[in-house]
Amino acid sequence: MRVEKQLLTKEYVARLNDSPFFIVVGYQGLKVEHLTELRKRLSQAGAEVHVVKNTVFRIAAKEAGVADLNGSLAGQLAVVTGKKDVSSAAKVVKNFAAEFDKLKLKFGYLNNQRLEDTAIVALADLPSLDVLRAKLMGLLNAPATKLAILINTPASQLAQVIKAKSEKAE
Repeated sequence: MRVEKQLLTKEYVARLNDSPFFIVVGYQGLKVEHLTELRKRLSQAGAEVHVVKNTVFRIAAKEAGVADLNGSLAGQLAVVTGKKDVSSAAKVVKNFAAEFDKLKLKFGYLNNQRLEDTAIVALADLPSLDVLRAKLMGLLNAPATKLAILINTPASQLAQVIKAKSEKAE
């Protein structure tokens, strides 16, 4: 293998090892300005997209310990990686693919588990991590709030009775 390809392979191995996920998309027919727009949107979501040769990516994936890609690398492919939430990156890719027909979801990997395009769309439909955290905190907080209301109810009712008696006595 040529030195340039070895360097590219090492770079992709490092990217795959740093990212808990990657999403492979086909970009055939997509214009440069559209790909630039995709890069901007993914950057806001904490992810990035890189065009890669299939042979280089196949070798890098194998070196990174990703399970066999089963010959699913064909055509012009780009790889989305990121260090943050896979759901937000999948959402950007899904919305972009809906806007521009040329971008096609192929497959992805999350923690070395293969995701087909339908699973990636399902991840994109999930609420963001912040929304899920807020819902969880609401669920955890609700019983404590109800308990505080139950504990305070008899005391407040007693105070209302005493107040009513004192007003009546005047």
